[in-house]
Amino acid sequence: QLQLVESGGGLVQPGGSLRLSCAASGFPLNYYVVGWFRQAPGKEREGVSCIKKGGGSTNYANSVKGRFTISRDNAKNTVYLQMNSLQPEDTAVYYCAADPYYCSDPDYWGQGTQVTVSS
Repeated sequence: QLQLVESGGGLVQPGGSLRLSCAASGFPLNYYVVGWFRQAPGKEREGVSCIKKGGGSTNYANSVKGRFTISRDNAKNTVYLQMNSLQPEDTAVYYCAADPYYCSDPDYWGQGTQVTVSS
């Protein structure tokens, strides 16, 4: 059973940066596509970014393009989300999720990590 654990969330001022990590155990993460999702209070969960197997293909929500970067380190069985130029509207619980095939409907989810952007 693939297990995912997120870390790296916290409180940051507008314009600041955070790097989220999604560490996997149970199976090699390079067998899976991995996505980052977020859910703000009172809002639906939205997809933020996705990285395909092998790390060669990525995509981003329009709201984070140019500010967030997804990457994977297969040796560490970890996927990262580098978040720069953070804004208050980025405040949410961030989840990583993995699936053998599709980012849109992943089978495996982490527990989430809170990101709060506030002055």
